[in-house]
Amino acid sequence: MNSMPSGKLAPESLERCVLHFGGATRPELVVGPAVGEDAAVIRWPDGKFLVFTSDPIVGAGAGAGRLLVQVNANDVASKGGEPAFLAVTLILPPSLGEAGACSLMTEIHGACAELGIAVAGGHTEFNDRYDRPVLMGAMIGMADRVLSARDIRPGDRLLATKHLAIEGLSILAQDRPDLLEPCMDRGELMEVASWGALTSVVPEARALRDLARFLHDPTEGGFWGGVSEMERLAGHRFRVEEDRVPLHPLTLRAAERLGFDPLHLIASGSLLAVLPPEALEEAGKRLDDLGIPWASVGEVAQEAFHGDVSTREELWGLLRRPLEVRS
Repeated sequence: MNSMPSGKLAPESLERCVLHFGGATRPELVVGPAVGEDAAVIRWPDGKFLVFTSDPIVGAGAGAGRLLVQVNANDVASKGGEPAFLAVTLILPPSLGEAGACSLMTEIHGACAELGIAVAGGHTEFNDRYDRPVLMGAMIGMADRVLSARDIRPGDRLLATKHLAIEGLSILAQDRPDLLEPCMDRGELMEVASWGALTSVVPEARALRDLARFLHDPTEGGFWGGVSEMERLAGHRFRVEEDRVPLHPLTLRAAERLGFDPLHLIASGSLLAVLPPEALEEAGKRLDDLGIPWASVGEVAQEAFHGDVSTREELWGLLRRPLEVRS
C-alpha cells in the first residue's frame, strides 16, 4: 500500500476508492455522495417515523467496515426501523493508503447492499495523528410505529435470539486466541472467530417489530447490561429464568476455563424482545421460519425498578490479561 499525505483525498481518488461504493440503490435518495455536494437530500415518505443513530468503530482491522454497518443497522432495527441511509466518516492513518480506504469501503458497500442501505454521504481523510483507522457511521431509517419502553407491561415475555456473548467470544477468538486455545481445538477456535458474521440482528428485528412492545440490542454489559437498561426504561423489574438464557457450549467452556460471567460479555448478535404473552407463539413461528434460534427467558414483573444500570463488562479485563504461552 502507498502511504498518503494528511488531508482530504484528491477528487479523482475520492471518486475511485470511496464514492464508487454506494451500497443499495434507493429511490428516496435525491442527492447522494458526490464531489462538491455538502449534504445528502432524501425524500421522506408521509406517515413514517425517522429513526437515527450514530456509532463508531475505533482501531479495528479486517472486518471493520462490515461491523460499522452492522452496529448502526442493529440500533435502527431495534427501534422498529428499516435501516435505509448511512453517512460514513473515515479518518485513516496515511500508511493505510488509497488501497486501504478502498478495502474498507468495499466492506461497507457489501454490508449495505445486503441490508438494502444506501451510502448517502460522509467524509474521508488521511491524518498522521492516527496510527489506526477511525470509522464513524450515522444511519437513518424509516419506521411505521414507535417502539417505546413506556408500553412494556407486567406479564410481558422476554425473548432472546441466537445465543448470548456472540460478539465478545468472536473478539477473543480473533484478538486473543491464546486465551481460548487451552480449551478449544483449531476447528472450534475458527468457528468462534466466524461468529462475527452473526452480529446483525436486522432479520429478527424485521420479523418481530410489528409484534413487540420493545426491542433491544445488548452490547456492552452483555445480557445483564441489556436487561437492566430495559428495566430502568420500563420502570419494572424483569424476572429472568437464567437457566433458559441461550449460551453456546463453547462459550460455557471458555467461561469456565477463564473464570468470567458470559452474561456480562458484550453481546451484539442477540436481540432482546419484549412481547405481549399472546404474541409469543407467533413470534416464535416467524423466527423458526427464518431459521433463527430463540428462547423465552423471562417476564416483566409487577415490582418497580429503582436500581442502577449494570455497567460491568468482562471483555476489557480479558483483553488485558497477560499473554498465555503454551508449552
